[in-house]
Amino acid sequence: MLNAHPDRLCELKTALARRPRVSLIYLPTPLEFCPGLTRELRGPDIWIKRDDLTGLATGGNKSRMFEYVLGEAKAAGAETVVGGAAVQSNYCRQLAASCAKTGLECHLLLRRVRGKKDDEIQGGLLLDLLCGAKVQIVDVPDWVAQGESIRQYARKLQQQGRRVYVARVGDESRLGLYACAYAHAFAEIIEQAEAAKLKIDEMWVCSSDTTQGGLAIALKHIQSSIRLVGVPALAKPITPGYTFPECISAIGNECAEILALPTRLQPGDITSVLDYVGPGYGILTDAAREAMRMAGRSDAIILDPVYTSKTLAGLIDHIRRGRLRTGQKVLFLHTGGLPALFAYADTLGLQDLLIQ
Repeated sequence: MLNAHPDRLCELKTALARRPRVSLIYLPTPLEFCPGLTRELRGPDIWIKRDDLTGLATGGNKSRMFEYVLGEAKAAGAETVVGGAAVQSNYCRQLAASCAKTGLECHLLLRRVRGKKDDEIQGGLLLDLLCGAKVQIVDVPDWVAQGESIRQYARKLQQQGRRVYVARVGDESRLGLYACAYAHAFAEIIEQAEAAKLKIDEMWVCSSDTTQGGLAIALKHIQSSIRLVGVPALAKPITPGYTFPECISAIGNECAEILALPTRLQPGDITSVLDYVGPGYGILTDAAREAMRMAGRSDAIILDPVYTSKTLAGLIDHIRRGRLRTGQKVLFLHTGGLPALFAYADTLGLQDLLIQ
């Protein structure tokens, strides 16, 4: 094999098959060549893994995770799921949709990060409500305080006799289970690359924790030579006092424990590039705007303003600086996020493209 040790890949797939899982999405998602971006940037061959096409409520990477997470919730007899993140959260949009598809009641406590603009029923919030989630928009100072609010809300439901499963950010103790989905995705990518006779040099992904954790542990276990580059959407991890490599490696190791795999990560195994976050989470940068325009006009790839646009901005910058060369093969993992684009329309700077 070009990208993995075949026996180790088989071990990974066998371990994943033992986990409880519900069917939510369309798999495998496409692996496509991007001729326009490759031509415009005059650098490496750029390929894209289309996890924006998972299919549930406009798709995205979190739906993969909910196949495993709600598989566990259903196995435990849960009837209600409580979670939360920012108002335009992809996680919460896909949680609401996944609960609707599996017959679970969904409660979301969503945190304002853009002031009054987050009160508009637009983008991800619109889809949360259409999928039947019971939504409260709250003002809390940070992720830690939001987690405590979610746990308090869950306890109230439990006191009413409800069987409650607490999701993120109320419960950050099962992140390895979320990472299992991207160990699965990595195996899927390898099989597609092998079928295409594609030897991948680097893979770029927007991830602050579980997505990269799952990819990283799978990569190491199957002895792949691919260099995995993560670009977080946050300036610092949700877990206070830790670095991204520390958090991501710990999550990957928890995933390995869940799957009963012997492989373990060290923080030094993790590449996490912080240069493209900009002023903060959910705040669009000029480089991200350029990346969105370039992907759209070159290959009709639609990026989101919070996650994927910043990752492509980082990849573009590395190509322009000569850190990636012509002839290399680079895979960009598109994690979705389309609905948030509409809530950010007035910040995209597209008026200058109109013909006056």
